[in-house]
Amino acid sequence: MSTSSSTGDTAHPGAADPSGDAHGYAPLGGRLFTPWFIFLLAVLAIACVVLVQRFVFGLGASTNLSDGYPWGIWIAIDLIIGTALGCGGFVMAFLTYIINRGQYHPLVRAGLMTSLFGYSLGGLAVMFDLGRWWQGYNIMLPWLINVNSVLVETALCIFAYTMVLFVEFSPAFLERFGMKDARRRLNKLLFFFTGLGCLLPMMHQSSMGTVVVLLGYQLSPLWLSQMLTVYFLITAISMGFAVVAFESVVSSAAFHRPFETRIMGGLAGIIGWVLALFLVVRMVDVMRLGALKLAFESNLQAMSFWTEMGLGVAAVALLLPKQGRSNPRNIFLGATAALLNGALYRLNCYLVGFEPGGGVGWTYFPSVGEIFVTLGVFSLHIVLYLVFVRYLPVLHAVGRH
Repeated sequence: MSTSSSTGDTAHPGAADPSGDAHGYAPLGGRLFTPWFIFLLAVLAIACVVLVQRFVFGLGASTNLSDGYPWGIWIAIDLIIGTALGCGGFVMAFLTYIINRGQYHPLVRAGLMTSLFGYSLGGLAVMFDLGRWWQGYNIMLPWLINVNSVLVETALCIFAYTMVLFVEFSPAFLERFGMKDARRRLNKLLFFFTGLGCLLPMMHQSSMGTVVVLLGYQLSPLWLSQMLTVYFLITAISMGFAVVAFESVVSSAAFHRPFETRIMGGLAGIIGWVLALFLVVRMVDVMRLGALKLAFESNLQAMSFWTEMGLGVAAVALLLPKQGRSNPRNIFLGATAALLNGALYRLNCYLVGFEPGGGVGWTYFPSVGEIFVTLGVFSLHIVLYLVFVRYLPVLHAVGRH
């Protein structure tokens, strides 16, 4: 992306179509089967072997899950963190079409693609973790739904948002195959799906915090708070913006494209302010609850708490100063720190800060199979990214206005 393309290609503030080809999206083309691509396929193949074992012989044969730790990294990382990484489309659509910041339009389609991958693969990861995975369709049967369950609301919202993302991203396919009439007809409806695409993530991302509230005394006071629903929404927003910035810088470096420094600078400032707000409110909340003393104990939870906070401070220090926003290196490091801050916060809430109790002495560390499946999910994400950007009009065309 070039700086000139961002300043010359501003979407109309009231545009109903979040993916219009009038704004110069184009496939990269080029060689797909590189050594790195083949390596990712190999990791994915190993993950598939583990999953065959899991589906044939059950969770006990391939995971270290137990009655004390019924959720492991397949939920904490693949779903809880994975869907937050998939909030790029939500935040960019909200910024561009709801707040009318049309200058960010060149990043919308890449954000939508990331969201599509994050939510599709996160939903797939849920099936890995279900004991009776063959009955996963029950969530769609109204007579079996528990209307008082926050997990039902979360599952239905994620499913609905995934469907919305398919519609929002479909213009890329329509353009690729020259279906102009279908593209024009879809334009008339996209404003509705754009609105849904901004509403649904706010519902289920905050509900992921509600699930943690229900843990009660089993969650360390360093993370247990009445503000959990707000914190999960804020981390979804910070991670959504950060993943867009991260992917923009990485794709520019990997595909030898000019860095979109000007537009990235504005995005970096947003990430910095959102994280600064999160860190201040969170620290005040921890002190208000009298839990700060636990952060000075010699244990994994205290170390993880300070690592989480340190990553947030590093991101703010890199992204808030104006001089740092013009440097792609600072933007990359700051976005990476912001991603790790949000990811570690969520991991702390679902695993590190979780204490089953009961006097049994439960412990959990993921098995080799669990780790390979998680690596396989992220490998599939990268594989799909490479396929899409090379063959579909996803990235903003360099030099087009």
